[in-house]
Amino acid sequence: MQRFAKLAASFALAAAVAGCTGTAMKTQNLDPSQYTVVGHGEGKATGIMLFQIIPIQQNDRFVRAQQAAIKSRGGDALINTQVQENWFWAWVLNGYTTTVSGDVVKLKR
Repeated sequence: MQRFAKLAASFALAAAVAGCTGTAMKTQNLDPSQYTVVGHGEGKATGIMLFQIIPIQQNDRFVRAQQAAIKSRGGDALINTQVQENWFWAWVLNGYTTTVSGDVVKLKR
């Protein structure tokens, strides 16, 4: 019985750690000769934690916000990036809204 408890605890820990991984937001370090600035862009993405343990669209919200900012001006990348986060609370969940803004650039090919 003790062996089963250890196995169950190990499985629960592995599942919790695997569920807490996210996608990294990549920033650009470009030479000014490689791009043309299109304009300022901003994008938002929201994720929630249901019952404080079930992530829903949480892990990739930084990347989704960055992609939305780039798409808002029809560019290829984002420089001078700023990230802001706000949260809200409801009875059964917490919500997190990430806003990414910066200068949208079009890469020279």
